[in-house]
Amino acid sequence: MSSVLSGVKIAVLGGDDRELILISELVKMGATIAVAGFPREKVVQGAFAVNSVEKACKEAEVVILPLPGTDAEGRIRAVYAEESLFLTEKAIASMANNALVLIGSARQYLQDWAVLHSFALVETIELDEIAIPNSISTAEGAIQIAMENSRITLHDSRVCIIGFGRVGITLARTLKALGANVCVTARNRGQLARAAEMGCIKTGYDELPGILNEVDFVFNTVPAMILNRDLLKHANHELIIIDLASQPGGTDFEAASLYGIKAILAPGLPGKVAPDSAGRILAQVIPNLIIDELSKLDKNLLFGYNQRAGGE
Repeated sequence: MSSVLSGVKIAVLGGDDRELILISELVKMGATIAVAGFPREKVVQGAFAVNSVEKACKEAEVVILPLPGTDAEGRIRAVYAEESLFLTEKAIASMANNALVLIGSARQYLQDWAVLHSFALVETIELDEIAIPNSISTAEGAIQIAMENSRITLHDSRVCIIGFGRVGITLARTLKALGANVCVTARNRGQLARAAEMGCIKTGYDELPGILNEVDFVFNTVPAMILNRDLLKHANHELIIIDLASQPGGTDFEAASLYGIKAILAPGLPGKVAPDSAGRILAQVIPNLIIDELSKLDKNLLFGYNQRAGGE
């Protein structure tokens, strides 16, 4: 059993089954773990379940929040919590000096607190080592939703993918392998060039009215209002929209309902369709990230060796 994080106090706030796998790995590495948002029976032996965010954060050197982060009021996503968990400035102020906070995406208030209370803030959702592996389960989950909500095969279907980042690329590759006819809508010329290289049809946003009238499925990955009322009025009524962008998505769902179009908001699929795989990704990446970040603050924690645990 590695003791590389021995003596490091870590608070894990909320989350789902992915965090449970991460907690287990951190315990194996010798960290002292306080967990808020999970019942005692869900938490691996060696970690301590506490009943408040404030108790978990007290003197913590590292605080880990889930990839979905918090809402504007500070509510933490915690699927197993009986009551809502809130991240407060009081809890943040009780952390150890020069603490590290890891979160998927940080709201402005948390960024402001990082400056005010002098802690390191790292947003993890855009890290390639997390986002690229997670794009696999997102693509598989999106395809599962498409199959469950359609009366046709994906093979030989007409598909439009809006946005061509990590998720869009993986989704396009998988749909092509299933025999779908895929077009990609993006603004970035480099992304469109990659789409063409993969055998997809490249299209611009100005072509969406005609595309929506012709395709069977649309997968949106862009977290902005793309599929608005004006565009949706051009869509064929058999169209199925699967919106993979973070809430509230990039679709006018009210307009889609008005026009009789099936539109499904499906953010955060890795934790829903493949929590064990997604959890293993976190367990592989987050401990190394903690070591790297703490090493910048504490020169005694270098090369995977925690001198505070008694190393020479």
